[in-house]
Amino acid sequence: MTPTDSGSVLFVDDERAVRLAGQQALELAGFDVTAFDGAERALRHLGRGWPGCVVTDVRMPGMDGLALLERVRALDPDLPVILITGHGDVPMAVQAMRDGAYDFLEKPFPSERLVEVARRAVEKRRLVMENRALRERLAGGTEDTHPIIGRTPGIERLRALIAAVADTDADVLVLGETGTGKEMVARALHAGSGRRKHPFVALNCGAMPENIFESELFGHEAGAFTGAAKRRVGRIEHAGGGTLFLDEIESMPLALQVKLLRVIQERAVEPLGSNDLVPVDLRVVAATKVDLRQAAAEGKFREDLYYRLNVVVITIPPLRERREDIPLLFRHFVVQAANRYNREPRDLTPALAQGLMAQDWPGNVRELRNAADRFVLGLDETMAASAAPDAGPQSLAERVDLFEKSVIETELARHKGSVKATIEALNIPRKTFYDKLKRYGLTRDDFVE
Repeated sequence: MTPTDSGSVLFVDDERAVRLAGQQALELAGFDVTAFDGAERALRHLGRGWPGCVVTDVRMPGMDGLALLERVRALDPDLPVILITGHGDVPMAVQAMRDGAYDFLEKPFPSERLVEVARRAVEKRRLVMENRALRERLAGGTEDTHPIIGRTPGIERLRALIAAVADTDADVLVLGETGTGKEMVARALHAGSGRRKHPFVALNCGAMPENIFESELFGHEAGAFTGAAKRRVGRIEHAGGGTLFLDEIESMPLALQVKLLRVIQERAVEPLGSNDLVPVDLRVVAATKVDLRQAAAEGKFREDLYYRLNVVVITIPPLRERREDIPLLFRHFVVQAANRYNREPRDLTPALAQGLMAQDWPGNVRELRNAADRFVLGLDETMAASAAPDAGPQSLAERVDLFEKSVIETELARHKGSVKATIEALNIPRKTFYDKLKRYGLTRDDFVE
């Protein structure tokens, strides 16, 4: 059987009817299920790298579920084990949870409950396994801190375009809103090129004081100006053989744009105080969050430099245009934060995932990463509430209501409590809007600044 996105479950029960019913329910929910009628056989299929969870009956002939739990925890203490118990076994199951079991299901249980608990356990396992892999990559010095994560068509196209142009010397212009990951794309271009063993030199043009910008970028000779006691190699020359990344290039002073244009055209730099051109072999990746064509039309950016840069253009979609990627990204950032702060990675519940997707994230990936940090540190009460295990499985209607409430809250916050603007954004009648406010216990006053 081909593994699915829902994850893997090893199901153990000596009763054939229970085993088949559990297997069917989990498979219909998208899990890859391996079922056994005894604990001994199940153990032979387990290892420290098992990617899912174990669901086992407690009372079985031979090795029972508690003994299996003990063996599994000796094998891997982070592998989730869910116990199936009879009514009289509940106190024992509670003690087993204290001893390391993930959860327990009391017979008879609805299939929805089994699916929900297994989903949370597999999500927990994924976080643990990603955290381990991250630690191993860090120990080996191979960690890529800026992976391009996502499954939406926009991100698939982005990855395909990077792959198509990375191993060329074509200069690239990266377009994207604040926080979308423009430097991440530049680093991916560098890593995929033949220049990967040479420097990747990044310069934020918007953060560089104008009085030192020219020296920082182009370098200077000793005595070129007061205080220039020795020769300084500029960022352009330092990037020789590699990639020069110029972020927020729209902030570069116009006078320096002329000199940069010459560097790009001639692949040579003239340091301050020198009459000689220094040849440079580099690739230029520039990034901007504004429309450079419009900036050129307004005289704020050189038109000739714009056309020189506008050869290969890579546009990064904002998070609001790829909402389906948000839980995946958030989970990745949770793993990174847990590793960074030496905390256990926390589960991503359906309620939290829906709440994350309902937000617009104007700060994009950077804002989402910060939210993941707060989540791991337990500093966001709203997220903590959404992340708490549900008292029981949510129905489809309950999940739809939760999502609808989140959307309304997001729009009210975005429009600062303006009913007119919120109704227009949601495209619903005024009466319907007020009915939903009443239904969800919301008031516009909570969103007025």
